[in-house]
Amino acid sequence: MHLEFLVEELSAQVALGNLLPKILGDDITFDVHAYSGKEDLLRKLPSRLRGYRCWIPEDWHIVVLVDRDDDDCQELKAHLEKIALDAGFVTKSAAIPGANFHVLNRVAVEELEAWFLGDIVALHDAYPSVALTLARQKRYRDPDAILGGTWEALSRILRSYYPTGLPKVEVARNISAHMDPDRNCSRSFQVLCEGLRVLVSN
Repeated sequence: MHLEFLVEELSAQVALGNLLPKILGDDITFDVHAYSGKEDLLRKLPSRLRGYRCWIPEDWHIVVLVDRDDDDCQELKAHLEKIALDAGFVTKSAAIPGANFHVLNRVAVEELEAWFLGDIVALHDAYPSVALTLARQKRYRDPDAILGGTWEALSRILRSYYPTGLPKVEVARNISAHMDPDRNCSRSFQVLCEGLRVLVSN
């Protein structure tokens, strides 16, 4: 089986490069294709999926991952579903339970950085001055619900390392290298993992 991932930016591509072998194991191959932002991905997604539909093998599947940002999560997911269905694909959400599907749509809530904040041990391993006790602070117990933005929260936590601004790709690479998918407390990350495990078990 082979998975094609379509993501909105390079930091997601780098993070998934580290995370997917931990989630999928060694028998699943994958490629991660990054776009120039969320708008670019959403604009090009219909033609990209129609192109796949013309040639994709039966044992290939497509995973689309976008950040929620300030969008309504249900509306964004419905938009992704419609694009896939219009291209002639069966999605996980539209498939009869237990039936095969070719497209898995997932939304990171609210941004990819929530997934990094969902594993404080990995954050500490990558940046040792970050205290492990951070995981016990009320603000960080639910990384998908952090007020003021997860990017901003991570920037504050890592200010001593990056006083002039957070380099997204470097941070994604460093933290994801230490992440353990099973201990991550981000609900949107766990929903991604659950969807991937269903996908590869079909």
